[in-house]
Amino acid sequence: MTKTFIDIDKIEEAADRIGDLVKHTPLIRMPHFSERYKAEVYFKREDLQRVRSYKIRGAYNKISSLVKSRNIKTVVCSSAGNHAQGVAQVCQFLRIKGIIFMPTTTPQQKVQQVKMFGREHIEIRLVGDTYDASYAVAREFSELNQFEFVHPFDDEQIIEGQGTVALEILKDLNEPLDFLFVPVGGGGLVAGILSVFKIRSPKTKIIGVEPQGAPSLTTSLSNGRNTTLTHIEKFVDGAAVKRMGELPFAICQESLDEVTVVPEGKICTTLLKLYNEKAIVAEPAGALSVAALDQYKDAIEGKRVACIISGGNNDISRMEEIKERSLLFEGVKHYFMVVFPQRAGALKEFVVNVLGETDDITYFEYAKKNSRDRSTAVVGIELKSRSDFDPLLQRMKELGFFGEYLNDSPQLFQFLI
Repeated sequence: MTKTFIDIDKIEEAADRIGDLVKHTPLIRMPHFSERYKAEVYFKREDLQRVRSYKIRGAYNKISSLVKSRNIKTVVCSSAGNHAQGVAQVCQFLRIKGIIFMPTTTPQQKVQQVKMFGREHIEIRLVGDTYDASYAVAREFSELNQFEFVHPFDDEQIIEGQGTVALEILKDLNEPLDFLFVPVGGGGLVAGILSVFKIRSPKTKIIGVEPQGAPSLTTSLSNGRNTTLTHIEKFVDGAAVKRMGELPFAICQESLDEVTVVPEGKICTTLLKLYNEKAIVAEPAGALSVAALDQYKDAIEGKRVACIISGGNNDISRMEEIKERSLLFEGVKHYFMVVFPQRAGALKEFVVNVLGETDDITYFEYAKKNSRDRSTAVVGIELKSRSDFDPLLQRMKELGFFGEYLNDSPQLFQFLI
């Protein structure tokens, strides 16, 4: 049976075509991570790429091919993130017009980034409340005006461009690679990686990594067909798609060795580690591959491993949310409804007799109601260690302060916090 792949010769041609704009990003051995996992761990730094993500590879390969073969003057795309920035940079470089559709809910910071890369060569249209709505309008507009639509992942030439990442890894690494961890969203990157590695380095085990809140590939493989998810968690915006591309899915279904999911909280912990330990500013999707290493720590011991840091477009305004999600995942941040008697000294009793020496109140919202003998407060407590939780909970219950644990009630928790 013939495997579904992108022709590797076309990926080689793409590498030659995009070289005047796209950087050959470094493959860096990470001593600290190598020591932690008792392996040879390398990072492929696509966060150092132009527009700070690999997306420019596919966009430039697609658009430059169209300019050369058909002399097109205008392209259309729909994106709220890295694909839009890649298309914008390519349009500026080639001096053609790009019409970029983005949801009306797109943060202004992302809109400004796209404008910065595209300058006077792009036009941004904010349409629809969701990406799907914006995408539908963009496709209709491109068909009506007979403009070429540049899809973010479900396109052969896009995949060819993304596959050049794999060529660079193999060129830079003299020794055989045992494991390669690849973030998966729409699937363009992993499809390109597979098309190269299954020909040039078939013994390398390719691991796709998805966010737990948007497991489109995992679900589709389980169902035996490409499946549209009804709901996704959008935090890992660079990899959160309801349905991956048809061609990428076909390639993954036949050739991907494994796929795993990583909780969003774990991704946040990894983001903070990358920044604090190595000054690497990754976006949530960019940290996916590294976040999966703990799940494979036994399998990769003594092996040669590479992780693709797919992007570094992280909005600094998200850092508080990232820290919060990390603390919750690590089990050191907890929210409670705390019951307080309506008497003087109740708060002091809670602080002195309930809280441990290293416990810290980080959130407190209380409304005194004179008509009641007891009232409640929403209290956030940060612990030094996960093991401090059970003793805290026990003291809270024994002394009559416990009302409700909010971490297990996400809807109420999100409403209150």
